Parts: sequence; C-alpha cells; structure tokens
Amino acid sequence: MSRTRSIALTAIVAALAWTAVLAGAAGGLERLYVLDCGQNIGKDQSRWSPGVNEGKSIEFSDNCYLIRHAKGLLLWDTGIPDAVAAMPDGMVVANGAITQRRAKTLAAQLVEIGVKPADIAYVAVSHTHGDHVGNVALFPSSTILIQGAEYEWAMSQPTKPAFAATQKFEKLAGDRDVFGDGSVVVLSTPGHTPGHQSLLVVLPKTGALVLSGDAVHFRDNWEHRRVPSMNTSRDQTLTSLQRIADVLEQRKAQLWINHDKPQSQAQKHSPQFYD
Repeated sequence: MSRTRSIALTAIVAALAWTAVLAGAAGGLERLYVLDCGQNIGKDQSRWSPGVNEGKSIEFSDNCYLIRHAKGLLLWDTGIPDAVAAMPDGMVVANGAITQRRAKTLAAQLVEIGVKPADIAYVAVSHTHGDHVGNVALFPSSTILIQGAEYEWAMSQPTKPAFAATQKFEKLAGDRDVFGDGSVVVLSTPGHTPGHQSLLVVLPKTGALVLSGDAVHFRDNWEHRRVPSMNTSRDQTLTSLQRIADVLEQRKAQLWINHDKPQSQAQKHSPQFYD
C-alpha cells in the first residue's frame, strides 16, 4: 500500500470514529437521574449578565446527574455541600453575593434509588466552584474526571476543593468518551474556568442531551451569548458556547442548562429518571 493511500485511510478511520461518537448509539447507557443539589440565590443578576437586570435578585437551580451505564455509574457534579441542608438560613458565599440552600442531601437521594457512594465508578466535575464540588469527598473510591487545566487552576486557589485523599484522578486534556461507545462524552468547554467541561449524553429513548455545567447559567444568557463577569476568559467562553451550539445541531440534542430554574422545574427529578 502506498504511503499516500495509507495516510488517507488513517484519516478516514479517525473521521469515522469521531462521527460514531457524535452519532453515538446509546450503547450500554441505561438511564439518567436528575438530582436536586441545592439552590443559589443571587443578590444581583448582572453578576451573570453584565448590564442586564442590575440589582435584581435571581434564583438558580443546582442539579447533579447520576448516569447508569452497563459499564458503571457516573455522577456529574456533586452540588452544594450536604451540610447546608441543616442550616435554616442557608450559607452565604461569594462575599455576600450568593446564599446557598439545600432542601435534600445528595446522600439521601442516592439511598432512595439504591446507590451507595462505593457503587459510583466515576465522578465527573464540570468545574471546581463550590456549588459543583461541595460533596466530592463523599466518593473516596471514585475516579475523578477533570480537565488537567482545571485541576492545576483549582489547586492554585486560596480555597481548594475538598477532594478525598484516596480518590484517583484522570486529568483530561480535551474530550473523553467515558465508556467507549459514544453514549457519554466529556466535552472540553473552557471559559467559565480554565478547565470547564460539559457532558454529551445519548439516551436510548430521550435522545441526545448536553449538560451545560456553567458554560451558560440560564436561557436568556444562552440566547444572547452573555458572558458573566467572573468568567476567566470571555473569548474562550464564546468559543465554547459556539461549540455547544454546533454539537446541539449535529446531534439534534437538547441543552440542559444546570442553573436555569424554570427548565429544572419542568424536568423529572429522582427517583424518576430519563431512559
């Protein structure tokens, strides 16, 4: 075989492999649970949408997602710390800009569907802000899927995530097909933080979903491509939003915006599930 033909065949095989990921049959993916991982009440919406609704308060949902695959369980994000559920007035963070609350603990919701922390093979975190990694230490035997850039950035901050000492880390450098069948794919979407990531999930009946993480916080910001003031890179954020839009179009996927309260309220929450 000529060198030119060999290179051409290699390129075709690589293209077909990525097409299979994007087109992905659900493979061994069985179901997805939406878990209530708290609420954030922001004093000033313009923190997330500069110049818009200045001084107006806003309430965000905060969801986690448990994904059951034939090859194992994956938890996407861990939410606000369970300890906040015992605080009647919630917990004030971000120099007073946000009050966090929890009506249910993550631990109790897992018990309700018969899942123990030791059952969870992977904990994938969209990023390392406290309302997404608040319970990460509850899973000491799980492997953490995190972008290498996010890990290094998080460990350079004054307040570091409370990872368990026994946790293993897979420090990613881009996308990752978690189970190898295109049904659960980590998408690199930096900008909110240096190693932010989102998740493509292809369910057998529901179809394709993109779990946003904090690539975008609510529908109005998505529609107008607004970039929150606390994001680490405006340019990366806008590039990531376009990337998500491209995946949505290619996969005919739904965008599930983690912090969009109206969308969350319309979803089925655990113990109900999507399959």
